[in-house]
Amino acid sequence: MAAPRQPLVVVGHGIAGLSAALAAAPAPVLLVNRARSGEGGSSLLAQGGIAAALAPGDSAWAHARDTAAAGAWHNDIRMVLRLTAAAPAAIAWLQAQGVAFDRDQAGLALGREGGHGVARIVHAGGDRTGARVTAALLARARAAAHIQWREQVDADALLLRDGAVVGVRLRDAAGCSEVVEAAAVVLATGGLGALYAHSTNPAGCTGSGLALAQAAGARMRDLEFVQFHPTALATGGATLPLVTEALRGAGARLRDHRGRLLMDFHPMADLAPRDIVARTVWQAQRAGPVSLDATSLPQGWEAAFPTVLAACVAQGIDPRCMPIPVTPAAHFHMGGIAVDADGASSLPGLYAVGEVACSGVHGGNRLASNSLLEGVVCGRRTGEVAAQRTCMPTRPGASTRLLRRGPGLDAADRAALRRLLWSAAGPVRSVESMRQAQDELQAQDELQALAAEGWQARLAAALLDAARRRPGNLGAHWRDDGVASVDAHVAADGQRRISAQ
Repeated sequence: MAAPRQPLVVVGHGIAGLSAALAAAPAPVLLVNRARSGEGGSSLLAQGGIAAALAPGDSAWAHARDTAAAGAWHNDIRMVLRLTAAAPAAIAWLQAQGVAFDRDQAGLALGREGGHGVARIVHAGGDRTGARVTAALLARARAAAHIQWREQVDADALLLRDGAVVGVRLRDAAGCSEVVEAAAVVLATGGLGALYAHSTNPAGCTGSGLALAQAAGARMRDLEFVQFHPTALATGGATLPLVTEALRGAGARLRDHRGRLLMDFHPMADLAPRDIVARTVWQAQRAGPVSLDATSLPQGWEAAFPTVLAACVAQGIDPRCMPIPVTPAAHFHMGGIAVDADGASSLPGLYAVGEVACSGVHGGNRLASNSLLEGVVCGRRTGEVAAQRTCMPTRPGASTRLLRRGPGLDAADRAALRRLLWSAAGPVRSVESMRQAQDELQAQDELQALAAEGWQARLAAALLDAARRRPGNLGAHWRDDGVASVDAHVAADGQRRISAQ
């Protein structure tokens, strides 16, 4: 009798994890998540849409060119071309899963966002794209016979056998743990934005999956590249509501404290790449508050932006007749677990998809609306590839070991760490503040203990170390003593390779 097949364990219920789990069929999948399904992840909050070259005159190479230009040409061009070429098929696949994208008389309604040369963004429910896509994929996954579910459990250790990942340890809220053997493990746990004092991410997005892979010895890549969204609603809290870039695509304008237009110096004005807009807002705030002016938009614009309207009204702001106070906030991590085109990490049997992974597709700064696209395209590819390991024979006689992420920081220490990262590794990074932050994490007895015992602090220390070791300004990594390090030859070579396709 053949031995039962070990399942593929997918950690994370966001768009990347759901896409991987669905694509793995008919291989058995165990889908696990720290929260209840449909709660807690960044995918649900995504207001922007999904980028795809669907308009007449647009093309995958034009999409790739915009992606690489926004990424400061630090991108892996091969991965960029794979992503943009697969985008139209990804939209068609999502429609087949039940996603109803917004339409106009010409077909799918296409919007334009920062860094894009043309309108190529599809939305679902206006600024509710993330929630609509997640809901459709959740419904499909719930009905899929090959997927089993475990909710409200944390994957806090990886099981290794002969150097390969063969399972995870799951721990519930009561502290009860269980080791689950697996044919392979796919991490789809999201980013680390909530490690910053001001973030658009949910509180749980603290890099838990990244820290788990770090503890197991997986190779990391580009940890210093953190994208700050330029227009979070300035409420003063830790988790800030997002004011989607699509609102600027519709004509809203950024203004300084005197009411002057903020972005007129740039050829793309308010639709310049996010790193440029975020730094401009950050610097303008030294003189006073910055606002987004939507009062001149055509009447009825709020129907396309119900999430933005509700968030503003909750703060006593009517954006139809009042400026919206905005501020930069940590939004997306371009760095992560180093993976190849299949999502495979440096550890056999360990895969990563979505924001926790880094294939080089985003370079130094992610182009707007490429994140959900990456989750779908790379999630499907990784699910298909990782599922093949469920047919491989196991070696029960080999020795195994658990590599634990370790304990986390308590609430007070997490708050201190968020403030430290915000001041040291924000949109404009001070050389002195980065040095002081590293000294605090490495030299002082109390914080040294935190770095040794708290996985969030170890992750922050790795990010700061990567930021200090990159002296030049590149994409979202901007030092106050740096000089631009985008080599003209690198940019020209990237454009040549894209144009050759």
